[in-house]
Amino acid sequence: MATNDPVDSDGLPEDPAELLPPTSVLTLDEYLDMQAALGDRTRFTLLYRLVHFGERSPKALAEALDVQANTLHYHLNKLVDAGLVEKRKRSQADDEGLFSYYRATSLGSDILEHGVEELIRRERDYRDAYASE
Repeated sequence: MATNDPVDSDGLPEDPAELLPPTSVLTLDEYLDMQAALGDRTRFTLLYRLVHFGERSPKALAEALDVQANTLHYHLNKLVDAGLVEKRKRSQADDEGLFSYYRATSLGSDILEHGVEELIRRERDYRDAYASE
């Protein structure tokens, strides 16, 4: 039930944007964009692989996820735009040339760990706690 008070009886602000610290470098909309980017199975899987298995080339990611290159780049660009993944190019060519690599940002890693993965951990904990012997 909404009141005219800026804070409810539990000490929470009515406007969720007020949950952010005054010095936050991101807006609530930017955080929500990150969550929305992870709402797609392919993007979630890409971020999962980058967080847990390290940086990868587009070729390695396309093979691991069994997706076409154009589909892969579409999803990678969404993750880059949201700030969850960063793209870097090899600074010096080797015998195979210059390649781009993708890796999770620290925000990408935190969003993954404290978002869906945390929900999965809690589900396991609840299941184990209430499982019949």
